[in-house]
Amino acid sequence: MEQTRHNTLVLACGALAKEVLALKTSMNLSDDVFDLQCLPASYHNHPDKIVPALKETLDGKGAEYDHVLIGYGDCGTGGGLDRLLKHYPKAERLPGAHCYAFYAGLSEFDAMMEEELGSFFLTDYLVRHFKTLIVKGFGMDRYPNLKEMYFEHYKRLVYMSQEPTEQLIEEAREAAGFLGLAFEHHHVGYGDLASYI
Repeated sequence: MEQTRHNTLVLACGALAKEVLALKTSMNLSDDVFDLQCLPASYHNHPDKIVPALKETLDGKGAEYDHVLIGYGDCGTGGGLDRLLKHYPKAERLPGAHCYAFYAGLSEFDAMMEEELGSFFLTDYLVRHFKTLIVKGFGMDRYPNLKEMYFEHYKRLVYMSQEPTEQLIEEAREAAGFLGLAFEHHHVGYGDLASYI
């Protein structure tokens, strides 16, 4: 039996996997619409790994598809992702500097940054994995004094939720308390991610 060929590969950050699959379900997209492949979400803390890993996949599996949607903003690559994608005309990435911008929408995110530059953002995924990616990832579990060094210029934590629950909101509030920041919750849903899929 011949295997179905998918025309589109969604190559995304592991932090977006749940949201991409939820959108696929809510939009009633069949299984043969696209393939999803994710890179480790831990690259959130190691953006130098993003471009080499994407290049490896684009040079391999990516060649089998007509279109490749890259589920990353610039994400700390310093323009490296855009420079890479110039060599792959079938591939396009999400708009904006990072997932916070495309979840909120670029204009809304810019307005939030203009209101308070010292904003630290969390999504549903980052709230769920705050201790692993932020506390342990930044080494604050081993060296508590790093917290003040990393966050001395931040004023508020903004939880930009996709599908919030009372538990997630409370965990985000606790994260703000841990970091010594004011807490705000903005429900943004899937933002530009929904129109991208």
